[in-house]
Amino acid sequence: MASQTILQKLEILADAAKYDASCASSGTAKKNSLGSAKGIGSTEGMGICHAYAPDGRCISLLKILLTNHCVFDCHYCVNRKSSNVARARFTPQEVVDLTLAFYRRNYIEGLFLSSGIVKNSNHTMEQIVEVARILREEHDFRGYIHLKTIPEADAEIVHQAGLYADRVSINVELPTDAGLTRLAPDKDARQIEGAMGNVRSDLAEAKDAKKRFRHAPRFAPAGQSTQMIVGADAATDADIVGKASRLYDNFRLRRVYYSAFSPIPDASAVLPLKRPPLIREHRLYQSDWLMRFYGYKPTEVMQATEADGNLPLDIDPKLAWALKFRDSFPVDVNRATKEQLLRVPGLGVKAVHKILASRRHRTLRLDDVARLTLSITKVRPFICTVDWRPVMLTDRADLRSLLAPRTEQLELFAA
Repeated sequence: MASQTILQKLEILADAAKYDASCASSGTAKKNSLGSAKGIGSTEGMGICHAYAPDGRCISLLKILLTNHCVFDCHYCVNRKSSNVARARFTPQEVVDLTLAFYRRNYIEGLFLSSGIVKNSNHTMEQIVEVARILREEHDFRGYIHLKTIPEADAEIVHQAGLYADRVSINVELPTDAGLTRLAPDKDARQIEGAMGNVRSDLAEAKDAKKRFRHAPRFAPAGQSTQMIVGADAATDADIVGKASRLYDNFRLRRVYYSAFSPIPDASAVLPLKRPPLIREHRLYQSDWLMRFYGYKPTEVMQATEADGNLPLDIDPKLAWALKFRDSFPVDVNRATKEQLLRVPGLGVKAVHKILASRRHRTLRLDDVARLTLSITKVRPFICTVDWRPVMLTDRADLRSLLAPRTEQLELFAA
């Protein structure tokens, strides 16, 4: 077999990495190469070229696999052992050279590196860590590094990854243990959560050491994250929300990412033939936001689901919850607590803060609220102001259809 060029490897391994959603670079410590004779890279500034995934995620990292060879045979993975795909493998030095070359050309702000399992988990994890070590120690690279770690690898090797990376992540893969056993027989849910627990302990120890010692080594300052595949098994949105909540509570995750299952070439017969609608992934992100920023409990988000356990696709989960619990509305914007205002469909966190600040100085009218939100139509049935009461609007049987976004067929040749 003829040896592959770097460009050929890059084409294969960049494409193979596109299924991983957890590549945001938020939350890391700020650092740059100013004042350094040999440092390179920065986690600040806007001197990068952004790429956007079809669902709107902004990708500003060199996002590749070290290799798509894999000894595991996960049914949902395009790089599984039995998959008939073109294979490639970078050396650690090749990944380093690519990262520096792309950064110098202002294409990226950092590196997202994952890998299939080649030889064994420890060998692969050591290769991933070596990439980060060369970048940090030999090139004084100060840009963002996100390493996808392998739960089956020794804890000490994973700990080394955290010493070089801004963020580490371990994918739980699927929302239920039964789904993981069925679709990824080489993986073990207890082992995955054990590895995440080790990272949480390392993060806590590093935080404590930083308080006591000024120059204590940093450990993954942007924390750890994970990803769940949506729609590959029978798990409902209620199952997914419950799993995400437990992960946040047990492991203090920065983010749980959701990735809608996408049919792959030569797919296993146990997989669904169609991908779930992308809007389902979007609704899960909205529910995640409700738990993280709006004070909703997981059980409350689950209450917004339909009879089949899934969130409605035509309306957002906040509106779905409000329609189910209309006895909580309307709320008086001039008297309601912050927690009550955050439950009002159409009012975001910033709008609520502005309402709380404004009402200290004057009594708010409907026009005042309208200036603080994108859609007063969505807000009106759930609030009272000094000049507005919804009367029977809140209890209308057709309120859902009135507030659901209009679906329009776009014209191909519209001006």
